[in-house]
Amino acid sequence: MFALVDCNNFYASCERVFNPALRNRPVVVLSNNDGCIIARSEEAKALGIKMGTPMFKCRDVLLQQKVAVFSSNYSLYGDMSSRVMTTLAGLAPDIELYSIDEAFLDMSGFGRYDLTEYGRLIRRTVHQHTGIPVCVGIAPTKTLAKIANRLAKKSPDYQGVCLLNSDEEVRRALSMTKVEDVWGIGRQLSKLLYARNINTAADLAAAPATWVRKHLHITGARVQAELTGHSCLPIELVRPAKQGICTSRSFGQSVKTWDDLHRAVATFAGKCAVKLRKEQAVALMLTLFIGTSPFDDQQARYWGTKTIALPYPTQDSMTLIRAAQSLLDLLFRRGCAYRKAGVIVSELSPVELAGRTLSLFADDEPADSEQSKKLMKVMDGINELYGRGAVRLASENSVGWKPNQERLSPCCTTRWSDIMEVKG
Repeated sequence: MFALVDCNNFYASCERVFNPALRNRPVVVLSNNDGCIIARSEEAKALGIKMGTPMFKCRDVLLQQKVAVFSSNYSLYGDMSSRVMTTLAGLAPDIELYSIDEAFLDMSGFGRYDLTEYGRLIRRTVHQHTGIPVCVGIAPTKTLAKIANRLAKKSPDYQGVCLLNSDEEVRRALSMTKVEDVWGIGRQLSKLLYARNINTAADLAAAPATWVRKHLHITGARVQAELTGHSCLPIELVRPAKQGICTSRSFGQSVKTWDDLHRAVATFAGKCAVKLRKEQAVALMLTLFIGTSPFDDQQARYWGTKTIALPYPTQDSMTLIRAAQSLLDLLFRRGCAYRKAGVIVSELSPVELAGRTLSLFADDEPADSEQSKKLMKVMDGINELYGRGAVRLASENSVGWKPNQERLSPCCTTRWSDIMEVKG
């Protein structure tokens, strides 16, 4: 048996944890630069506010209905996610972190437990420890657990916990689920299935296996097997290594000078380096892209991208920033009003293999020097202790390109100055 634990309206729920005045009040969270709505509380959904709607299109509704609007606070959301996952790790022997607000739990050793009651215990414990509401779906396969979790969220009858442990319950759940809502199917494959009159998960489970394998390939065959109770997807205890890392931002205002754009690019390259060191990986390729707004006049639009092969696999901030700057020199066009830029590092490999990849040219170092490794370790240690950005390279700076975050809530769990004060 598998349990899927999914946080309810996670970003909006995080904003409510440290602000009790938001309870029972509609809450929405905006994307980068306060552009579109990316999270909604149940009260906001009831007002008809759609996911992805630009804020300016529903500004009147937000004002009239007194909706609480927040900028994305990823520091808060990331820390709250870590607290939720730490709590869940103590409630099951094995856990797979599926996303920032979802995790699979291995329930195979809980045969003598009332699993519905244990699901309720999970909900109570997570809410008590973190203040975040969750729903729990429990079933014999991960795909069925996804369906069970969806029913636990959508139907009040389940009270947040849905257990599918009999053939009759599984058939009923599959008949209530549209085929496009099945994990692994999505909208594109669902068009083909609808054309074949396969409208629900039950229809897909009953479809001829040969037809499914021919048209949906191995992925579809696994989904069908999971829907019929045959587990094909075990708990992944070790997250697959990343193939690439990207750091990008949309700017709060147009960036027109090389200096401002260079500060943004250096900051993004530096963040990629920090992520590489956390992954214990090194990169051999770096890509830079810069662009204007897609809504500018045709003559004023510009999108440039270039990739460079690094002289050796590296995770050093200074090396990556210098490489990004060399690409910026090639891509930058004077007179353009840039609204977005980003850095991608790729061709990743474990750091322990870095020294085995040698350059053809004797003048190039085969890997990061011991001095640079020590410097990066000291920088990471100081930033870990005193907060991100406490120590940085001079070229890393948000002046001139910082994104709009006019409605940012306090970082109550990650910034000393934002910690709540309780006065007696």
